[in-house]
Amino acid sequence: MSTKIEKLENSKIKLTIEVDASLFEEGINKAYNKNKGKIAIPGFRKGKAPRKMIEKIYGKGVFYEDAANVVIPDAYEASIEENNLDVVSRPEIDVLEMGSGKNFIFTAIATVKPEAELGEYKGLEVEKTDVEVTEEEINDELNKVAEQNSRMIEVTDRTVEDKDEVTVDFEGFVDGEAFEGGKGEDYPLVIGSHSFIDDFEEQLVGKNIGENIEVNVTFPEEYQQETLAGKPAMFKVTIKDIKAKELPAIDDEFAKDVSDFETLNEYKEDIKKGLQEKKETSAIRIKEDKVLDKAVANAKLEIPEVMISNEVESMLNNFAQSLQQQGMKLEQYLQFTGGNLDTFKETIKPDAEKRVSGRLILEAIAKAENIEVSEEDVKEELEKMATMYNMEVEKLMASVGEYEKKGIKGDIKSQKALKIIVDSSKEI
Repeated sequence: MSTKIEKLENSKIKLTIEVDASLFEEGINKAYNKNKGKIAIPGFRKGKAPRKMIEKIYGKGVFYEDAANVVIPDAYEASIEENNLDVVSRPEIDVLEMGSGKNFIFTAIATVKPEAELGEYKGLEVEKTDVEVTEEEINDELNKVAEQNSRMIEVTDRTVEDKDEVTVDFEGFVDGEAFEGGKGEDYPLVIGSHSFIDDFEEQLVGKNIGENIEVNVTFPEEYQQETLAGKPAMFKVTIKDIKAKELPAIDDEFAKDVSDFETLNEYKEDIKKGLQEKKETSAIRIKEDKVLDKAVANAKLEIPEVMISNEVESMLNNFAQSLQQQGMKLEQYLQFTGGNLDTFKETIKPDAEKRVSGRLILEAIAKAENIEVSEEDVKEELEKMATMYNMEVEKLMASVGEYEKKGIKGDIKSQKALKIIVDSSKEI
């Protein structure tokens, strides 16, 4: 097998791959064995007709297409590996020549990782992050704990107020007709949570239990349900009950109830210590981001659109999994927020581009600095992963194949590259 590589624009390459005739012949035989049971030839039971007989009746090229589908994947992967190419897209395949007794020739156009032209990446100056803990932040944390230890009480002597939790029945109408998915019973809704579209929740403020209300809203132009997008709607809503949070007093007794401390002052000191540690850890991450952003800005890099699209899909899948763990589907989230899949992808696209550019620059720095990864480095990383996932390190090591190990080595190289530029940076 031989490969000719031609560089195209936008980080694309064109591979012209020539496969030996004997390998294509093996592909024809595999295609014949796979399909012979489906072909009926007079005088032969199904699956028993010789290949030459089938080719005589249906044409010599009857198995060529299936043979090509057998040969192409292995030949393409072998070519990628042999030429050490880092491909980031699916190939566009075009067959140039095939036939029994002939070398099989095809082209594959694919996108590869672009090479970054590094600018200055050492000695970068970044603004120092403040890690001082304020009294306001301590009080905010106390209020969060108070919220967590609050209780909901029934309210019967007043109308709905902001932050109340109400139980409602509702039914939505567009152009006087009820629409699918617009009806709910005994639905819990926190006023001010903006769970519903437009100013739905605000229109319940000041209303009484048992009151029948007409709520008028307009669906967003980008609403995922196209039949409702941009349309005015009227919801008939009945408030069935009102609940309000009752917060505990924040005093010494509160401190005793929610912590191991006897006094509020002791508890506040502990909160301050915890916030300080979080701020210091966060400051490290912020510094890393700032330094990497500067290194990216100083470099020249053209990112293929396919790499950004792949990152968007990866981020979308991770977000959908996170929602699922909370008992919500992505479709429900989009419906509640009044968006659709395309607008959501556009929203996360800048972050996806930032992630991709950061990775590419770190890989380029690792190459420029001749960073190597030892087996001991890999072992240490696997030990961290085993601790994180509560697994036995030996079992994790046994389950990691060469592909996964290659990915781990790449991550370690990037971590080492990031350490080099962070350690050399200056805070101002």
